[in-house]
Amino acid sequence: MSQLTIVARILAKAEKRTLVKEELLKLIAPTRAEQGCINYDLLQDNENPNLFIFHENWESRELWQTHMNNDHLKAYMEATDGAVAEFVLHEMTIVG
Repeated sequence: MSQLTIVARILAKAEKRTLVKEELLKLIAPTRAEQGCINYDLLQDNENPNLFIFHENWESRELWQTHMNNDHLKAYMEATDGAVAEFVLHEMTIVG
C-alpha cells in the first residue's frame, strides 16, 4: 500500500459560505476517526473566504475510497446541494 494525498478545492457560493463551512467542519471529527486517515485538515483562503481546501493523507487509496462512501460524506453532499460553485479533487502521491 502507498500513501495517498488528497487536495480537495471547494468554492462555496458567496451567499452559502457559512452553510458550506459549517457542513465541512462537521466532517472533520468522524473522518479523523476513520481507519487509514493520517490527517484531514480544512483550510480557508485568506484572500477569498469562499474558498476551502481539504488537505488529506490516507494510508491507501482503498481506505480513502471507503471514506468517500461513508454516511457523513453523503450527509454533507445533501446539505450543501446547490451551495458549492466549484469542486476540484486531486489525488496525489509524494515524489520527494
